[in-house]
Amino acid sequence: MKYVEGFVVAVPAANKEAYIKHASDAAPLFKEFGVTRMVECWGDDVPDGKVTDFRGAVKAKDDEVVVFSWFEYPSKEARDAANQKMMSDPRMKTMGDSMPFDGKRMIFGGFVPVLDV
Repeated sequence: MKYVEGFVVAVPAANKEAYIKHASDAAPLFKEFGVTRMVECWGDDVPDGKVTDFRGAVKAKDDEVVVFSWFEYPSKEARDAANQKMMSDPRMKTMGDSMPFDGKRMIFGGFVPVLDV
């Protein structure tokens, strides 16, 4: 069964093109590690909530846009193996040093699909 890893991050609006380049440059590496699908979505209609919301979850500043992304894997085991490879590959450290956003405010998690139509 497929497995999905989702991400939410705040990116300075001025860094949109840098973010797209960063994600595009990372895609082949993620594919090498086992990602079968990678989707990056730039926030367009991300309203403030009454109790909580995407912006609050990542402590987005006024000049930042919320980005929602997900990776799809063939299985949770493939995702776990990919994450181990990512943590030990020196190319990931290089990419981490040049992220066009504050990675400390990124939220992420793994999810088992329960409906895929």
